[in-house]
Amino acid sequence: MATTQLKRTNGSPTNAYKGTFSAWIKRSSLSNQRLFMNMVDGNNYCWLAFNSSHQLEVVGLVSGSTYCDYKTNRLFRDTNAYYHIMVVIDTTEGTATNRMKLYVNGAQETSFATHTFSGGQNSNHPLLIASTTNYHTIGAAENAQVNFDGLMSHIHFCDGTALAPTVFGSTDSTTGEWKINTSPSFTPGNNGYTILKNGNTITDQSANSNDFTLGAGTLTKTEDNPSNVFATWNFLSSPSNGNVGDITGSNGNTTTSSLGSGYRSYPATLGYTTGKFYWEIKRNNTTSDCHLGITNEDLTPANQATWIGNTANGWMYSLDGGVTYNGGSSTNSGYSTSTTGDIIMVAHDATNGKLYFGKNGSWQGSSNPATEAYPAFTGLSTSKFWFPAFSGGSSNSANFGNGYFGTTAVSSAGTNASGIGIFEYDVPTGYTALSTKGLNL
Repeated sequence: MATTQLKRTNGSPTNAYKGTFSAWIKRSSLSNQRLFMNMVDGNNYCWLAFNSSHQLEVVGLVSGSTYCDYKTNRLFRDTNAYYHIMVVIDTTEGTATNRMKLYVNGAQETSFATHTFSGGQNSNHPLLIASTTNYHTIGAAENAQVNFDGLMSHIHFCDGTALAPTVFGSTDSTTGEWKINTSPSFTPGNNGYTILKNGNTITDQSANSNDFTLGAGTLTKTEDNPSNVFATWNFLSSPSNGNVGDITGSNGNTTTSSLGSGYRSYPATLGYTTGKFYWEIKRNNTTSDCHLGITNEDLTPANQATWIGNTANGWMYSLDGGVTYNGGSSTNSGYSTSTTGDIIMVAHDATNGKLYFGKNGSWQGSSNPATEAYPAFTGLSTSKFWFPAFSGGSSNSANFGNGYFGTTAVSSAGTNASGIGIFEYDVPTGYTALSTKGLNL
């Protein structure tokens, strides 16, 4: 959603004193980002955002004066997990600071760097008020700037009721984690709605017909969701050469930018010690060499300042040379080279310590992950913690099971016995996607 803006014009509210906004949000970049905004005019508005200091904030004006200004002490810098964020409004409350509450993952935020609420009891809250020109904006400011970069799911707005977090989630009795309620029951009120509930539809799925329109950008569906989080590239991991910003991510951190010279290595956000995992990576250009493979828990910032296979804890396939490497030494030299548009297949059997590479539907070197024949690497540690990894200067788009390469859907989904994730080619028998559900098979 890096350039996406969703918009809807509001009608008269059921009750401008009470309301609830709820959404499940996964960040990709850590810039100043607007999540949700109610805009009447330049003197009357309210927004929910992550600011440039990584605080969650709610800021509102009425008649040009500050009505509310909440900024958390807590910082939100996790780009792997979903946050469940709620704003609950009830200006009938006798205590001013109770008239608006913030919840994250079911827990009320109580520690604030700024905690100002100037609205009087029974006052119209700027997140709820409406006029003939008023509209809700999701994923950006009213002028399609300060865009959110990441994923959003299950966005609910309730006009007229201050709801509890337990409407939208609950605590898992086994893990203690906050988990999504995929079918919350509530009365939406005049301006209420439910969007992005199942897929990327912005048609209201509540009892209303308060549909949104796409004001800017594109809206891409992903299998990544609050119930099953998929791996992405981890750009918070920093090489020791200080050039962490040379390669940036987009499309939920599944697509990398190009780097003209030099090398940086980056792992994925999810790792594993056992199991069999499959993923695909599409080469977007041939600006410079592209290296794909795996690394393990011994990865250091110094290792990240070079290419994956140049260190003892990196195993890779060089797409320009058609060679595999580990510890700076080449191993298999008969593999195919690649060009723009090629899709590379990677299968890692962490249980048996074997790694396989393929291209455009064919496994390299007569290998076959399903039968354990002719792996590119064997004898890999079965006690280490492993991560997918890439290095090099060419842009790539990873499909860890999301069903897309960047914003382009797979052209013909292959078979996948696990039922987890969507891939271009057949997932080898016994393998699955690297996701929270895949890790628990």
